[in-house]
Amino acid sequence: MKSSVSVVAIAAALFMHAASAMADGPQAEVMHWWVSAGESAAVKEIANAYTAQGGVWKDNAIAGGEVAIANIISRITGGNPPTAAQMPLGKQLDDLVAQGLLVPVDDAAKETGFYDNIPETFQKAMTFPDGHMYALPINDHGHNWLWYNKKVLADAGAKEPVTWDDFFAAVDAIKAKGNAVPIAVGAQPWQLGQTFLSVLLTKQGPVLFNKVFTDLDLDAVKSPEFKDAVATFLKLRDYSDNGAANREWNVAANMVITGKAGFQFMGDWAKGEYTAAGLKPDVEYGCQILGNGDGKQYFNVSSDAIIFPVNKGADQDKAQAMLERIMMGKDVQVAFNSKKGSVPARLDVDASKLDACAAKGVKILQDPAQRIPNVDFLVSPDTIGAERDLAAQAWADPSYSPDKFIESFTKIIEAEKSMR
Repeated sequence: MKSSVSVVAIAAALFMHAASAMADGPQAEVMHWWVSAGESAAVKEIANAYTAQGGVWKDNAIAGGEVAIANIISRITGGNPPTAAQMPLGKQLDDLVAQGLLVPVDDAAKETGFYDNIPETFQKAMTFPDGHMYALPINDHGHNWLWYNKKVLADAGAKEPVTWDDFFAAVDAIKAKGNAVPIAVGAQPWQLGQTFLSVLLTKQGPVLFNKVFTDLDLDAVKSPEFKDAVATFLKLRDYSDNGAANREWNVAANMVITGKAGFQFMGDWAKGEYTAAGLKPDVEYGCQILGNGDGKQYFNVSSDAIIFPVNKGADQDKAQAMLERIMMGKDVQVAFNSKKGSVPARLDVDASKLDACAAKGVKILQDPAQRIPNVDFLVSPDTIGAERDLAAQAWADPSYSPDKFIESFTKIIEAEKSMR
């Protein structure tokens, strides 16, 4: 009897020791703004993979990208950094790198084959002047997707659009039918600014887009093609509803999901909401990157980057090293992005595991000429903010003319030129 008690006691002690060891595993506080249903499900895929390797995941989600970014930067510069944090891949990281506040991810990027299998745009953006890599692109986001409810279109007798002419025929049909709001819009500056950029790229093509944001060509801003893009953007307002002011993007997405609206212009993270609602792509809803009739589609590429701030302590070094390799792995890339709605940053994943919309995106991305860098890679955060504010101001004022928009936009580009 005494022997049995000893065995039980020893087993209990071993169990407690194992539990304690697991609890004492490398703790990772991860700050991010993935808070919608689809985004939260995506984050859990990373958290589960980290926990499976003995780590302790401490989730720190903050609603709203701009609010979260301010908090993240404050924590890092204030000497109380998280283990890892979400940031846009692009020029917003320049100051943090210049101040020596981020840990390089070179070793993991090379050991996992990650660096060699991502778009060149990402390779350049994650590598800084000192030759080191300081950001991990976790996904490949397309900003210029169009989402639609297939039943709403069918009820209105509208065909699924491929070109801009198709699109306006469809929204006119929905408006005439009166069965739904033609376009679900969240009239917040970042959403409207993004919508204008989508119109500019998909309707006018990458040559004009790059002249404006890469070359800062003022003649391009004053061109008839740019004016047409502005007029098209402002025309979309006629197909929105009175409740658009300050509407969150996921609320607008839900309008399409539930059949209250026909279309939404939004990045591919919106697909996570459809997935969370149990809808299937190409069955209940559709996805498209519009073209201008020449058969070409252009994927406006951006990425959520994960950065690893300089921390004190070997435990944080271990946590960061684990996270880097987990997030760069093919399986986690597929699992995360399948829930998030985006495409894996790695182009060497098994596309058969992706849904119809993601597979469509991967196909477009195979051609480097169809990967068009988002403005995050091209201009300063101040210029991005000014473009968003202008789009919101113009949208809110029905009397705002394309000429007035161009006059204000010219000043934005001139200010960007003065900083170079």
